Amino acid sequence: MPKKVKHRKWHKYTSKGIENRATELNFGSFGLKSLGTKWVTARQIEAARRVIIRHLKKGGKLWIRIFPDRPITFKGNEVPMGGGKGAVDHYVFAVRPGRMIFELDGIKEEVAKEAFKVASGKLPIKTKFVKR
Repeated sequence: MPKKVKHRKWHKYTSKGIENRATELNFGSFGLKSLGTKWVTARQIEAARRVIIRHLKKGGKLWIRIFPDRPITFKGNEVPMGGGKGAVDHYVFAVRPGRMIFELDGIKEEVAKEAFKVASGKLPIKTKFVKR
């Protein structure tokens, strides 16, 4: 959850096109790049991060290149129409094709590949392994 956002509740939108920022490896030697468009929740990012950290075994460094700052609202079941917009339920990041999601450095390529393979199972989008 972000510390501060400009607006508490945002408009819904669909992200179109391909990513033009954070498309290259900037920090690590290996990366996990998205191939699709999807909202990735904070819980999904955290689940993937935990899997990667478990594979590192006190070696290497991980960079998370996305941050969930988009609030998603939700109205409860059987709530009648009207009554305004629902309360903020969770936060997401809108990933577009070409976006670098995670970066790793300081470990062997096979370990990084295995870590990213398991982590990609926790994410709702198709991804690919990239190296410098």
